[in-house]
Amino acid sequence: MPDKKADLVIIGGGPAGLAAAESARKEGLEDILIIERDVRLGGILNQCIHNGFGLHTFKEELTGPEYAARYIKRIMDEKIPFMLDTMVVNISCDRQSGLKTVTAMNGQEGLFNIEAKAVILAMGCRERPRGALNIPGYRPSGIYSAGTAQYYVNMEGRMIGKKVVILGSGDIGLIMARRMTYEGAKVLCVAELQPYSGGLKRNIVQCLDDFDIPLLLSHTVVDIKGKRRVEGVTIAEVGADKKPIPGTEQFYECDTLLLSCGLIPENELSTGLGVKMNPVTNGAFVNESLETSIPGVYACGNVLHVHDLVDYVSGEAAVAGKNAAEYLLGKQEKSGDDITVSIRTENGVRYSVPSTVNLAKMPATLTVRFRVGAEYRNTDLVTYVDGKKMTSQKKAVMAPGEMQQVILVKEKISELMGEGSEHELTIRIEEKGA
Repeated sequence: MPDKKADLVIIGGGPAGLAAAESARKEGLEDILIIERDVRLGGILNQCIHNGFGLHTFKEELTGPEYAARYIKRIMDEKIPFMLDTMVVNISCDRQSGLKTVTAMNGQEGLFNIEAKAVILAMGCRERPRGALNIPGYRPSGIYSAGTAQYYVNMEGRMIGKKVVILGSGDIGLIMARRMTYEGAKVLCVAELQPYSGGLKRNIVQCLDDFDIPLLLSHTVVDIKGKRRVEGVTIAEVGADKKPIPGTEQFYECDTLLLSCGLIPENELSTGLGVKMNPVTNGAFVNESLETSIPGVYACGNVLHVHDLVDYVSGEAAVAGKNAAEYLLGKQEKSGDDITVSIRTENGVRYSVPSTVNLAKMPATLTVRFRVGAEYRNTDLVTYVDGKKMTSQKKAVMAPGEMQQVILVKEKISELMGEGSEHELTIRIEEKGA
């Protein structure tokens, strides 16, 4: 017997979980429970004290805590229950009844089970550890992931170093270059393995260019000097094969190395549940409702694919919350004329969210988000339905660090489809005039 019951359990109380809960309540769903492993709601936003959040959602510029506070207030006003300092350790699903069992634990209640009719996965993402980067050398103190450094400086008021090198140009690393400079540290450079930055263009300008911090593209750390504390790092240029080029090594004397080398969706619970995963995003495959391969289980936010703007996280999560509520309230009646449209990505487009669409359930317009695999300039973003061209957009610049999107129109898809119940929609990059 379960210890608790809820119609909808949302795992994660960050921006995705909060927006999903609010959206589900707006649809009329009453029995909602948010489970958050931290001691407060808000997720990673609590340590992001810089501004730049909320321009799309609230039409004004907010800090991370201010953005989170807006949603937390809504959750409080709606009296949506939540559990803090509670870790979900497993999710299982009864294939016959469709009921899900969420196993969680905390210091007050120990280990307990919650029976849920639907689940929204909103666990966010984590940083890639140094161990995944294969950097040679010792393991002295002074090496931090950029997110950990951000927590220490912004949340605990701890100064972690005075002379800093940053490996990787992800957005957190770029923002920490500026933050460390504000605190009086000297950021010597940001080294990036790829020939392009992994962060937003605005962060390169505001966090590096404005402070004369060099960005070394096609460079990486090849050695770390120091046994007890970092004493310096050696950086070398890399070739097209991503291997260091002999003779290009340069030593930087420093006491701190920050790693900003990408984010990984937190999907251990998803894989344990048996959700079908996308090897490109490390997130779940989802349909137009953001429903995974398991009926009644939805995914949104950075656990689905890593976003560049929290506003997009909130918007996506609102869609998941709305659809989960409609599923539970019986508003999604099964139709006999399901039409499956598989979304294929090629020629530079790495993936799409969603990856499949049921045209019978698709709204009039649907936003499909994706990332490209390299930097493209003056190209066309083209969509095809069953081999027939549907749309073509001129793109001056597309880069891996910035999420792209295309708006699908249901009526246009229907007009171009051939016979049958299964179809293919292709998104690809083409040279102009091709």
